[in-house]
Amino acid sequence: MLINSPIISFTILLIVIFTIPPLFERLKLPGLVGLLVAGVILGSSGLKLLNPESDTIKLLSDIGKIYLMFVAGLEIDLEQFRKTKNRSIGFGILTFLFPLIAGIFVGRLFNFSWNTSVLIGSLLASHTLLAYPIISRLGVVGNEAVTVTIGATIFTDTGALLVLAVCVGIHGGEFTPLSLLTLLAGLAIYSAIVLFGFDWAGKEFFKRTGDEQSNQFLFILLALFLASVGAQIIGVEKIVGAFLAGLAVNDVLGRSPVKEKIEFIGSVLFIPCFFIDMGLLIDIPAFIRTLSSIGITAAIVIALIGSKFIAAYLAKLLYSYNNTELLTMWSLSLPQVAATLAAALVAYQTVNSANERLINESVLNSIIVLMLITAIIGPMITSRFASSLTVPQANLADKKLLSWWGNEKNNLAENINDIFTVIVPIYNPQTQRHLLEIAALLARHESGKMVPLAITKGHAQMDNPLLQMGLAQSRQRLDLAREISQEFDVEVSPVIRIDDDIALGISRTSREQNANLVVLGWSKNIGFRSRLFGNIIDSIFWSSHCPVAVTRLLSSPTTFKKILVPVGDLTRQTISAIRFSQILADVNQAEVVLLHISNPRTPGIQVELFESKLLDVASKSKLQVKTNIQTVKGDDIGKIIIQEATNYDLVVLRSIRYRTTGGLAVSEVTTEVIKGLKSSIVLLGEPN
Repeated sequence: MLINSPIISFTILLIVIFTIPPLFERLKLPGLVGLLVAGVILGSSGLKLLNPESDTIKLLSDIGKIYLMFVAGLEIDLEQFRKTKNRSIGFGILTFLFPLIAGIFVGRLFNFSWNTSVLIGSLLASHTLLAYPIISRLGVVGNEAVTVTIGATIFTDTGALLVLAVCVGIHGGEFTPLSLLTLLAGLAIYSAIVLFGFDWAGKEFFKRTGDEQSNQFLFILLALFLASVGAQIIGVEKIVGAFLAGLAVNDVLGRSPVKEKIEFIGSVLFIPCFFIDMGLLIDIPAFIRTLSSIGITAAIVIALIGSKFIAAYLAKLLYSYNNTELLTMWSLSLPQVAATLAAALVAYQTVNSANERLINESVLNSIIVLMLITAIIGPMITSRFASSLTVPQANLADKKLLSWWGNEKNNLAENINDIFTVIVPIYNPQTQRHLLEIAALLARHESGKMVPLAITKGHAQMDNPLLQMGLAQSRQRLDLAREISQEFDVEVSPVIRIDDDIALGISRTSREQNANLVVLGWSKNIGFRSRLFGNIIDSIFWSSHCPVAVTRLLSSPTTFKKILVPVGDLTRQTISAIRFSQILADVNQAEVVLLHISNPRTPGIQVELFESKLLDVASKSKLQVKTNIQTVKGDDIGKIIIQEATNYDLVVLRSIRYRTTGGLAVSEVTTEVIKGLKSSIVLLGEPN
């Protein structure tokens, strides 16, 4: 009775999700492997604590399965796809067709039916961008071969799921050419309704709801489940609808805080449940028999690896890529995780009237082995060769800096400033002095003014004692701000604002004041609540019209003599960080050091070329600031930055501002650096 209790089952699942993945990651193994192993141990082949046939497991696994495909649709970068649309489609066709043909050949070789053989081919045709964090960390996402491979994902995943839909439809009933035509026609109409209808409805809904993130979150979930239900109604597997829904709302969500919450809920709960259920379905004796008669497993693995290489090689010949780009494209298209596992489970669970499965246990077990192998070797090859890729660097003649530090005037008539303005929201008396000091230094350097801002939480009744107390506290903070401004001989215009939303109150005031910069103190809210519900800084980055500098100042900015700026590429955000650092250094006659960490395998000529471009960027500043370049070779970027920063007063890091649907985006390396640095930090972002 306890084992069959939904609450007991759910509790066991939570314990597994909470404990197992971190343990496997410490062993340098993917966390999802740990979930599969846990499923095997807790299932019928082990402790029998979880029953894959129970309603609880079925429900959570189904949600995880469609959630996995939904997130796969969300993660496809449509902007990257549009940049290299033709070449992405070309490579997508190659890396879809060759594995499909190879899979069909393997299926027929082992005497499977034509329908099952085509299904096996479709399982090999898709790919998961498991190594994307690696190329992102290396800063080579802008390389054309990488962009083409990312764009090809939309073609391979969509094609594989459409083939799955047809194969499941054929297996489930009597097949006739008319029934196939009807299925394809219904699928085409349904796809158009989801892709265009949901996209339009989502944009209209988001436009009308503004910053109501809770309603937007529910709308996206509703779109996911409506698309999944609709797919089942027309006789197509629900994961096809989920993937189409992900593509449909991709543009709507962009990189918004709502998208982060959608992905967070899936990654910490539903998707892990799906992987545990995969483990529950593994029959250990059957799995051992599959591996002992290794023929089909070896054939599937070799077919996948070989066909993906042929596709990448042909792309190299067609588009004149070099060998490094060939190997990177190949390694990126190797991992078979999301779409492959979800489709394999669907095929295994599809039973016809004769009680025959679409694929048997040997194929399912072989796909699991394929997933494990490709999930390991794909990222390893990417890490080995992607570091030698080259990316086009920003051209200052073509990409003007939109911010005041780029010496560019804003071309919006209503945004013309008579005087340079820095907004400084203040709250904590113990930390606000350093915050006001850095704002005052910048304002004085630009012959502008500082606007200290105190936000008082609003109440329905304006005579509420709590409101009166809050206003009194705000006036005390602003009195201190006036004293500090007098020390720096800078104009000050204190502002008190009553607002229900602190973040929007700051953004609205900066807009009303035509501010050039918002200077914020560092938030300590970086735990579970921050990840799930966001925080004030994220909201300000999302809504502010002007650049935002988030600071953690451990000493007075007037004492900064050595400023470190880690530089990985020459994007506009990096150049902005350099310019900002030079302005801050000019205030204190400080030195700026541009730290470039190159991969040990990067050719020396390439490193020298980057240093020369970096020196050219640094020398274009009109300020007479001592700026040096330091290059360090190493693989652990975060650790090197933390070590080098011990001798510096301030580290300036760059973030990415997404102007439309926004938020603060930092890489895993930046997160590691922020946690490890013992010096002062400025995290800089400008409108994009």
